[in-house]
Amino acid sequence: CAGKGPGELQMCRLEVSAVDFSDYHPLKAITVTDSKARRSGRKGSTSSSSSSSSSVALDPLSSMLDGTDPLSLFAAASETPTLPHSISAGKEEEVGSDFEPWSSKRGEILSRFTTTEKLSINLFMGSDKSKASSPSSAVSEKVRTRLEELDDLEEGSQRELLNLSQQDYVNRIEELNQSLKEAWGSDQKVKALKIVIQCSKLLSDTSVIQFYPSKFVLISSLVYDRIWSICADPHPLPESFSADDVNDTAKETCLNWFFKIASIRELVPRLYVEAALLKCNRFLTKSGIQETLQRLTAMIRGIGDPLVAVYARAYLCRVGMEVAPHLKDSLNKNFFDLLASFRQIHGESVQNQLVQQRVEIPIYLTLYSPAIHWILQCVAYRAPEVLLTEMMDRCKKLGNNALLLNSVMWAFRAEFVAMRATDFIGMIKDCDEAGFPKHLLFASLGRSLSCADPPESERLSILNEAWKVVTKVRSPRDYINCAEIWVEFTCRHFTKREVNTVLTVNQLAMETRCVMKGNHSRKTASFVRACAAYSFITIPSLTSIFSRLNLYLLSGQVALANQCLSQADAFLKAAVSLLPEVPRTISIEGKQRSSEPFLLDFINNFLSTLLVVPDHPEQGVLYLVRGLLNMVQDYTWEDNSDAKIRVYISALPLLAAMSQESYLYTIPKVDSNETLYGGDPKFIAEINKLCETLIAQVLDHLKGLGRDEGVRRQGSLAFSLFGCLLAHGDLRNNKLNQLAVNLWNLSHKHGFCDTRTSVRTLEYIKHQAQLADLSHLSDMTARLSLQSRA
Repeated sequence: CAGKGPGELQMCRLEVSAVDFSDYHPLKAITVTDSKARRSGRKGSTSSSSSSSSSVALDPLSSMLDGTDPLSLFAAASETPTLPHSISAGKEEEVGSDFEPWSSKRGEILSRFTTTEKLSINLFMGSDKSKASSPSSAVSEKVRTRLEELDDLEEGSQRELLNLSQQDYVNRIEELNQSLKEAWGSDQKVKALKIVIQCSKLLSDTSVIQFYPSKFVLISSLVYDRIWSICADPHPLPESFSADDVNDTAKETCLNWFFKIASIRELVPRLYVEAALLKCNRFLTKSGIQETLQRLTAMIRGIGDPLVAVYARAYLCRVGMEVAPHLKDSLNKNFFDLLASFRQIHGESVQNQLVQQRVEIPIYLTLYSPAIHWILQCVAYRAPEVLLTEMMDRCKKLGNNALLLNSVMWAFRAEFVAMRATDFIGMIKDCDEAGFPKHLLFASLGRSLSCADPPESERLSILNEAWKVVTKVRSPRDYINCAEIWVEFTCRHFTKREVNTVLTVNQLAMETRCVMKGNHSRKTASFVRACAAYSFITIPSLTSIFSRLNLYLLSGQVALANQCLSQADAFLKAAVSLLPEVPRTISIEGKQRSSEPFLLDFINNFLSTLLVVPDHPEQGVLYLVRGLLNMVQDYTWEDNSDAKIRVYISALPLLAAMSQESYLYTIPKVDSNETLYGGDPKFIAEINKLCETLIAQVLDHLKGLGRDEGVRRQGSLAFSLFGCLLAHGDLRNNKLNQLAVNLWNLSHKHGFCDTRTSVRTLEYIKHQAQLADLSHLSDMTARLSLQSRA
């Protein structure tokens, strides 16, 4: 192979007797004897004989006159009977279902590594010369056409598209994918190779470095998936297969392809294309795959950019796990080569590149995570503990190793990490905070400890060390992501006291408000919003539904007190949405009790909070009140229950308070509806309509109780509504005044009303009627009579 050392040349000398290597050069046309494989009619045997004594110069990518090529050979191989000396694949270590495939990581990488900067791409420009030749074309014409096509590639038969958005870039990659499918499907093999080479070249470009992981996913998937699917098309590779089962003609054709790939001048595309065709080495020698993996691993050392190199290693490990998962040496070699070149990350050339692109070191280091995670996952898969310990020790010896340490905790078995949790904490402490945030390292450690238990004697010290770091995180999002993991660890291993210590975020928020005297700075405002967000994601994990309801309400009240309006809105809406899930009975001290008293108590507390909650500008007038009442109406109450009607009666004082020019109570620095609407007539009209609807619902229910012999319940509800109208209604309105009198009479009609309460109420009305602005009550008093005891 051109440009390779003596050791690599020796690897290239594959065991094919029909090719003379003495005068070999990969760019030179190869002269071979035209020989065809003839399959005898008897099933299970093949023979090869020379069909012509003339020698012709064949196109390296053409297919030995019979239309075959190394990728199509796999299809033919599936029809070849297995010979006794074939190596059984079953003896090799297979990858089990416990191994997470690369495909599962694709979506997360594409969504995580995005950019708003403009991208560029080189597209291959096809020509008419790429069209498939007819079967009757002469061999010399095929050779000439193919060589001209290859010349086109060298002469730059492509166009560069600039100023592409990220979505445009993705669309262009998909276009290349379709072009590759069409080219291969129409037997345009050279054009297909051109597209693959052009795509692979894009992986050398790090001009928009933050997008590189996503670019790698898009392009490597195109190269890998296309060629890999072709390898098994139209039939899958047989389970048993060896190079001895392949005739010399097929081997020569396969070699021609590899020689042409070796002639690709740029290292990165040559590496990716040959790695994608790694499976084809099985046609040449028994040890072809192993030797090629070693050579490709060494080739990666020639890639100068450490980011490009680490993803090339990840790609090679991916192919290696697919083709030969039992060849652990190449996987281990890739990891240790990565360690050897790790200092490049902090080299001068990389630093200059980051300055030019205005990328901070912590962000740059996260670009490595997917590739290093994958390499370590491949190396650690079913690896002995001795190897894992050696890898951990090697990482420990490296200075500033936070990036590697993070990947180690992600990829290694959780049991291995848990048993050495204290050692990992010591390594985390020694890391440089500026290079890789420590809270990310503790988050990775927490994930492992959520899956496996550390030694019991170390658990409290582990939690203390982790929580010291978590509480210092300034970013609300980072705080939430990290704290959530360690809450789970706390719940698994500690009592309620430790859990409550971790969960007292509402208390923290209120203490912060007290310290700031209600005037939050930018930092304290971010902190209390983080506390609110933490509560919001933690509350659903509680099993008791009333604990969830009360915590939603309490957290909403705390958020309001700290001027976090959107967070308060989210808490209150979550509580309303949870109401339909409240069961009709709950277990209290081992006994089943009705949940209605608890639910009514919660709703009354909720209604009192709604007075100070401002309406959302996009949700309509009183949307939370309406939402609550709709849930109450749809809830499945107990049979013969008046709970729903009592909620309606309880909502009337709230609506009356909302109609006032000045509210009974407000929250400092939070504008309630009194300020937002300013007594707007339309707002008052909406309140009146809602009150009329509720009163109509109550009266219908009272009417129904008279028919169902529920007169005692009827009297109690009538008296409650009378009291509500007396306290909050404008009884100067004749209709409302008459309604109040009728309710009084109805409540006393059957003699079930408490006489003492009735007497005191009547005395209160008479006393109020003496006030100048309430003189209209005197007329109503004359029409109110106490129940008779006859």
